[in-house]
Amino acid sequence: MPGRARAVETGRDLAVAVKETADRLGLEVRAEVRVGRRLWGAVRKIDLVLTDATTRRTLGIECKFQGEKGTAEEKIPATIQDITAWPIPGIVVFDGKGFSINMRQFLISTGKGVELEDLDDWLRLYFGLPPGEPPAPAQPRLIG
Repeated sequence: MPGRARAVETGRDLAVAVKETADRLGLEVRAEVRVGRRLWGAVRKIDLVLTDATTRRTLGIECKFQGEKGTAEEKIPATIQDITAWPIPGIVVFDGKGFSINMRQFLISTGKGVELEDLDDWLRLYFGLPPGEPPAPAQPRLIG
């Protein structure tokens, strides 16, 4: 919807925009949540975990930004697969001109990919929140 776009230029900006959307909806937000280890021993972390304080329903979010065409999108299928190992439901929120149309369509087709501009509506449906007015564009800030 018009008015929902944010000025996102980096992966950090994307995480901030997702956090601000969740904050505006009254959701609790935790960043870099440890969730065990991967097969080769590396620590697995979820970028953001959102929780509804009333229902205690949770959602993990991986934030993926790609400003230019490149190989970063090659990691997306592994990210989608990794989400299935989490102990909670999860999605990938993505943004950036660098994602090819094929990768955008792949992400959406999995049911696990949500474009940043659609996140507010998606979270309202997932957490059972009432529909609202389109949020005013926010300026990204660092997560502190």
